[in-house]
Amino acid sequence: MSMMKGPAIFLAQFTGAEEPFNTLENISRWAGGLGYKGIQIPTWEAGLIDLKAAAESKDYCDELKGVCAQSGVEITELSTHLQGQLVAVHPAYDEQFDGFAPAEVHGNPKARQEWAVNQLLLAAQASRNLGLSAHATFSGALLWHTLYPWPQRPSGLVETGFRELAARWLPILNAFDEAGVDVCYEIHPGEDLHDGVTFERFLEATGNHRRCNILYDPSHFMLQQLDYIQFIDFYYDRIKMFHVKDAEFNPNGRSGMYGGYQDWTDRAGRFRSLGDGQVDFKGIFSQLARYGFEGWAVLEWECCLKHPEDGAREGVDFINRHIIRTTDRAFDDFAAGSTDEAANRRILGLD
Repeated sequence: MSMMKGPAIFLAQFTGAEEPFNTLENISRWAGGLGYKGIQIPTWEAGLIDLKAAAESKDYCDELKGVCAQSGVEITELSTHLQGQLVAVHPAYDEQFDGFAPAEVHGNPKARQEWAVNQLLLAAQASRNLGLSAHATFSGALLWHTLYPWPQRPSGLVETGFRELAARWLPILNAFDEAGVDVCYEIHPGEDLHDGVTFERFLEATGNHRRCNILYDPSHFMLQQLDYIQFIDFYYDRIKMFHVKDAEFNPNGRSGMYGGYQDWTDRAGRFRSLGDGQVDFKGIFSQLARYGFEGWAVLEWECCLKHPEDGAREGVDFINRHIIRTTDRAFDDFAAGSTDEAANRRILGLD
């Protein structure tokens, strides 16, 4: 029998300067009070974690775990979404992505990338010191600007892009391997890893690295009109993390999946709080249970309409209702009779 863990909550969209969202102690107490059992920590939030200290000191990590335990929660994973993005940035996005890094590396893409790689290496050690088995991040993107190309892509461009992306990530993947931690890329538009095909390209370019895995978030597949249930069939052995996030897609005669540069509330595809969108979570939780997923079900709140605190409060019951405790027996076991090989052969008419 296996069972998904949860509910947990990703804190990135909730941290802030005001209580109870300003410190690890306060926000873990808030999350535990709502009924969450786990928290996923964004490592760029200095009020929640000192990533360098966590990488260098197990005592510090034990203190973090103790703070969380007092609130009835545990740390599920660390996240380096912003730092991972900076491992690979096309020059067209340099100015926009400088905001993800310290001021001292702004305007210096090489220094910014070196900073980002070091952040990932620290995250590997911090995850090990915290006793975690998986880590959440983004892949970054060198090719995204060629997604719908005009003029057409030159021959070999995609292959060159994925070779370079893999070369940048291999030292990081090896560091996580030494730490015993899986790297889980959120498959996400804007990243070079944005669907199954691109994940396969990257996986192949890394030599099928065993630490190259997936953070599964169906909302991004809903907005691409990808079959997110069948995705689990294809990649269940690489899905090590799960963001529970809802979305809806309502195209019309004026706008489709590209969105027309509109704000989120006006797009055909938009993120919603759990239960307010169109994602088939019964199907997803059933499929993950079928394949024995034992990771955390982590709420990621992103909604264009509902207040985040309402979404967080409602998410606890939603996830609890969907987690499936898998059965350890067949429904018709009551009708089973004792048998042996000789009896089986007689039933088949073989003897």
